[in-house]
Amino acid sequence: MYAIVKTGGKQYRVEQGQTLLVERLPDAEGATVALMPLLYRSDETVFDAQGLAGVEVSAKILGHVRGKKLRIFKFKPKRGYKRRTGHRQELTRIEVTKIGVRGARAGAAKASAKAGSDGA
Repeated sequence: MYAIVKTGGKQYRVEQGQTLLVERLPDAEGATVALMPLLYRSDETVFDAQGLAGVEVSAKILGHVRGKKLRIFKFKPKRGYKRRTGHRQELTRIEVTKIGVRGARAGAAKASAKAGSDGA
């Protein structure tokens, strides 16, 4: 079972228990956040808006870190133009804690209980 989620303008394939680095989230360390699912794959594939409304993907924020330093160098030959600058991306490390359909277990339990009582 896995899901494709969107956060920070990027898409990630996530499974339960997986840790990954995403663009900085505004929540504090230790908080639980809900990620927006674009696709859910279990026994069947769900990627329509109605089906995804019932899919829940939650993650716990493990910490905030900064990425590797990127060095940018601009140069124009024969003109004496040189510029050097750098960039470090703010990132958040998250752990996916839950992937599932809301109310699926309760609905399945009710259906099996009803089927069992009808047959008796």
